[in-house]
Amino acid sequence: MAGVRHRRDLGRRALLFILSLLLVLAIALAQRWGWLRPFNHGLMGGAGAWRDTAIGPPVTLTMVGLSEIGDTAARIGMSLVACAMLFWRGRGRQTVWLVLVVVGGTLLNAGLKQVFAAPRPDLLPHLDIVKSYSFPSGHASGNMIFFGALAMLIGRGWAWIAASAMILPIGFSRVWLGVHWPTDVLAGWILGIGWLFLCGGWLRR
Repeated sequence: MAGVRHRRDLGRRALLFILSLLLVLAIALAQRWGWLRPFNHGLMGGAGAWRDTAIGPPVTLTMVGLSEIGDTAARIGMSLVACAMLFWRGRGRQTVWLVLVVVGGTLLNAGLKQVFAAPRPDLLPHLDIVKSYSFPSGHASGNMIFFGALAMLIGRGWAWIAASAMILPIGFSRVWLGVHWPTDVLAGWILGIGWLFLCGGWLRR
């Protein structure tokens, strides 16, 4: 019976992951066809207006810091520290799980970026140097996956609150810096949630 329940659980998780991919595809198409232009331009234009006010410089400095914390290089460093701590505590299987989740999610996002090949926004001057495609946001999906995976390993409510306190501001920082449309970030979060939910089945096993 346990094996049957586990297979059903994995089936449900796989279905939700596929639905998340379809939703990401729907956002990509809607964005390409211009249906989301008012939403994207409204939010990013609002961020640009705030950038030009008195509070703009200190907020921008904070957003740059958050963006750097959520960058791939920093995320790799934090992942290595987390894996070392897990391994030191004798949690070898969870160490392997975390590595596979983070690496797999990173490759998934990179692959989708190549598939959609969406250019970066040109509404605001970029406050970060970027050369890759825009959709879906790697900062959004990568940090959703990393901090979400840590919260799943800890298994406490406060861990999810702490993860959200990192995921949401990092995602917003990319819009403030002018390098991602809001829907790029939203799609990245959806992708990260779908991937986390799929991988959570093997963690429970």
